[in-house]
Amino acid sequence: MLYNLSVRILPLIALLSTAASAQQLSVQSTGVAANLRGISISQSSKGHYIVWASGTKGAVLRSTDEGKSWIRLKVDGGADLDFRDIEAFGASTAYLMSSGDGEKSRIYKTIDRGLSWTLQYTDKRTGFFLDSLACDSRTRCFALSDPVDGKFLILATTDGQHWKELPRDKMPAALPAEGAFAASGTSIALCGNDSYFGTGGPAARVFRSADRGRTWSVGDTPMAAGTASAGIFSIACDGEHVLLAGGDYKNPNQAERVAAYSNDHGKTWHLAEKQPGGYRSAVRTTSGATVAFGPSGEDVSFDYGATWKSMDTKNLNAAAFVSSGVGWAVGPEGTVTKFQIRVTDLNHSPKNVHK
Repeated sequence: MLYNLSVRILPLIALLSTAASAQQLSVQSTGVAANLRGISISQSSKGHYIVWASGTKGAVLRSTDEGKSWIRLKVDGGADLDFRDIEAFGASTAYLMSSGDGEKSRIYKTIDRGLSWTLQYTDKRTGFFLDSLACDSRTRCFALSDPVDGKFLILATTDGQHWKELPRDKMPAALPAEGAFAASGTSIALCGNDSYFGTGGPAARVFRSADRGRTWSVGDTPMAAGTASAGIFSIACDGEHVLLAGGDYKNPNQAERVAAYSNDHGKTWHLAEKQPGGYRSAVRTTSGATVAFGPSGEDVSFDYGATWKSMDTKNLNAAAFVSSGVGWAVGPEGTVTKFQIRVTDLNHSPKNVHK
C-alpha cells in the first residue's frame, strides 16, 4: 500500500562556508506513529536514492522518491516486533533486524523490494538480544548480541543466506551486567578488516578486531558509564579514525563524556574537547564531516570528533548518509528528516586533527 504517511520530512541542513543554515523542505507524512530507529539508503540501477526505515510496532517503510511517498511493508509474523536496524542494497535487497529477548530478536531478508521477507536467524538462548547489524556488501554482514554465557555473541554471513556464530574462544569475557545498546542499530561498525563494537553499563568499552572477527581485544574508554542506562550507543569508523557517541539516555541533557574519538584504530581514546549538547544515540560520517544525533538535537564535527558544534534541535534517533553527503535521519512519531551536508566550501579541514 502507498501512504502519504505521517513521516515528516523536516529541514534540509546545508553546511556552508561559515555557519550552518537551514532551508525548509515541504512537510510530508506517513500516518505511522512508530518510533523509527532503523534507516538505510540504497541506489537503484538508474541512480535514484531509495530510503528504507524501520521501528516499533513492526514498522518497515520504503520510499523510491526520496521521501515524497512511502510504502509500508509487511513482515509475516512481525507485527509486534521492534525493528531496530535495516541494511539495504540496490532496489530490491535488504536485511532487517528486530531486537528483544530470545526469539524476538530476528534477522530477515528480502530480495523483492520488501514484498516478502525470509526469516534467516533467531535464537532461544538466555541472554540472546540483538543490538546492531552492519554490512559492507550484499553478502557480508555482522550482527551483535548481548552476552550469552558470559561473552558477547557475533553472528556473521558471508553468502547473504546463512548466519553462523563466530568462535568466541578469542572473545574477551563481558563484565557482569555489561551490554550493548540497540537505540540506533549502530553499536557495531565495519571498516575493511577492522570491526568494532561499543558497550555500556558498568564500563564503556570498545571491542576491536583486526581480522574480521576471528580474534578480539577490548579497551576502556572515557565515555560515561556506571549505570545500566549509560555507555557507548553508537560507533563509526573512517580509516584509522573511530568515533563514539552515547551518554546516559535517562539524563539526555547531560553533555559530559558523551563523545570520544581515536586516531589509531581504537588503540587509544580521547574525550572530545568540545562535547555535543547531550546524550547522542547515533554518530555517522559523511564527506569529511561527522554528525551526531539524539533527542535534544544534532551536532557536527569537522575534525573527526575532537570538537563539536550544535547544528539543530530535532529529536532524532538514527541516520544514514550516501557518499555525496545526502542523508536521512529518523525519530519518534514517524519522523524523517532529509539532510545535505556540504563540506567543500567550508573553512575546515579534516587534516587538522589531534594526533
